[in-house]
Amino acid sequence: MAFSTHNRGGRRRTLILASAALLTAASISIPAAAFADVSDNGGATRNDGDKSAALRASIVDGPAKNVILLIGDGMGDSEITVARNYEYGAAGELPGIDALPLTGQYTTYSVYRDGANKGKPDYVPDSAATGSAWSTGTKTFDNAISVDIDGNPQDTLIEIAKANGLKTGNVSTAEIQDATPAVEVAHVDARSCYGPDSATCGDDALAAGGLGSISEQLLDTRADLTLGGGSTSFGQTAKAGEWNGETLFAQAEDRGYQLIDDAAGLAGVTTADQTSPVLGLFTPGNFPTRYAATTATVGGADGAPVTCQPNPDRLGTDLSLKSLTSKAISLLDTDDNGDKGFFLQVEGASIDKQDHAANACGQIGETIDLDEAVQAALEFAKTDGNTLVIVTADHAHTSQIVDSTPPAGLSTALTTADGTVMKVAYGTAAAGGSQQHTGSQLRIAAYGPGGAQVVGLTDQTDNFFTMASALELNRDTASLSSGATASLSSTTVEPGAELTVSASGFQGDRQLAAVVASTPTDLGSRDVIDGTADYTFAAPTEPGVHTVTLTGRQSAKAVVVEFTVAAAGGPATPPTTPGGAAGDGSGASGSGTASASGVLGNTGAVVAPFLVFGGLLLAAGVVLVLQRRRRHA
Repeated sequence: MAFSTHNRGGRRRTLILASAALLTAASISIPAAAFADVSDNGGATRNDGDKSAALRASIVDGPAKNVILLIGDGMGDSEITVARNYEYGAAGELPGIDALPLTGQYTTYSVYRDGANKGKPDYVPDSAATGSAWSTGTKTFDNAISVDIDGNPQDTLIEIAKANGLKTGNVSTAEIQDATPAVEVAHVDARSCYGPDSATCGDDALAAGGLGSISEQLLDTRADLTLGGGSTSFGQTAKAGEWNGETLFAQAEDRGYQLIDDAAGLAGVTTADQTSPVLGLFTPGNFPTRYAATTATVGGADGAPVTCQPNPDRLGTDLSLKSLTSKAISLLDTDDNGDKGFFLQVEGASIDKQDHAANACGQIGETIDLDEAVQAALEFAKTDGNTLVIVTADHAHTSQIVDSTPPAGLSTALTTADGTVMKVAYGTAAAGGSQQHTGSQLRIAAYGPGGAQVVGLTDQTDNFFTMASALELNRDTASLSSGATASLSSTTVEPGAELTVSASGFQGDRQLAAVVASTPTDLGSRDVIDGTADYTFAAPTEPGVHTVTLTGRQSAKAVVVEFTVAAAGGPATPPTTPGGAAGDGSGASGSGTASASGVLGNTGAVVAPFLVFGGLLLAAGVVLVLQRRRRHA
């Protein structure tokens, strides 16, 4: 649904502030039951009086200026409960995840790609299909990154938000090419197509005529800010395209990215925009976990219960997920994009990875890390008053809290904040294997304008439309380039002279292609920076009229401008300006028809002296005729 803008006034602001106040009060207040023993009558209740007023205040109409989406990979209800029990006790709460006032559940199934079941539900999804669902609104097959079941690319929230002028960010504790961060920036059939060396890229590889690997497409998508792991893939060398033979790191630097790899470098970053986007890669692969591993074993829950220990390999707290989230918000919350707001996706990645490994302490620590990031997002949203925060997961997972040690499955015992033992079991793979995802529905919770859309039972694809509608995004991105124009530094030049063509209004595109004719010369690709791009090139040596055709790679919008190559010493012309007398530089998409006004303007300038001279001759002739008539009178 679309939101109207009439609610931006004082009443709406009051409701937002009231909601923030109630949320803050809820997060610090302690129900009377908390002072009693949980075994007493009412001793375990969580409600502290009537919640109707708080619930009403939490429902705030959209639109929102900003959206922050936080994803706990593999964070099903069981994983949330395991972490809460361990860290805060059974009667406690996670200060971030449990604080969001509007809560629902959503379904997560993927669909089959081919065969007799093509398009039908696949009940247990992977992170690629689920991430594609919320990032594009399209269900797809397991392994697919933001393409439909026929392999057609689907526009992502980061791509759409960027085209609409919002700032964008992508943060993860995984390799930045991993499925969840990848779904916002790439379109491939195989999620393992990390870099140019990946054998699984197939026809998605640049060398095969595709869009390239995930890492290469990430550079093309050009989010304002990207933070995570995965530097290894950027050390690979491009196999095709303009940067063939160069590493992706060298390519990123050549394209204006700010490259950082440590906390000091991140602390020194003061801007993140399209001119100087930030690419921070802090580890070769995934981030180390918060807690050291405690791998489950057969019969393990019968052993002595353990307490999770800090992981000595963990990155410093200045690179924790909370710190990365806070830094990302500070860099995106600026008014240098016309105060249009931002979209930020944040992933706590290794809840899933440690669940796969049957590592209870590992998954607990990563859930706590995500909760701290949620707290940072909520703190900003409550102060800002115009930010929608959504917290959810991509798919459910294996871990279960059990009463007794399973005889054949893997298990471990933990001492919780209550001082009692919690047994956690993993029963979908043998020791050394990878525990499986499960197909249950998931919690989704929200705070802020438009958050009521998550209430009740929805589907993962609904989340895409909830966020796009809250931000009032125009999803027809091609239309955002419909008014594109171009201008030349001069319309008449000598053979081989330097010319610059400047394009503007290509908001719906991320790259442009350019070709000079009549002898076709490919000028290559340029990144579109806030709707603009420039090419500087040498004019052809053949005299005559030539054209430059600029084409948006995403929108297919074509703009054609003409220029004349004249012999040395010929008259020069001033630069063209869009809509000016020397030529408007605009063309119709796909028409192949150049605007002639620039050439006509030039012709008029050249012919004008001859018109003046002709006028003088005509005047002289009239005078002679009159004098002759007087002599014969």
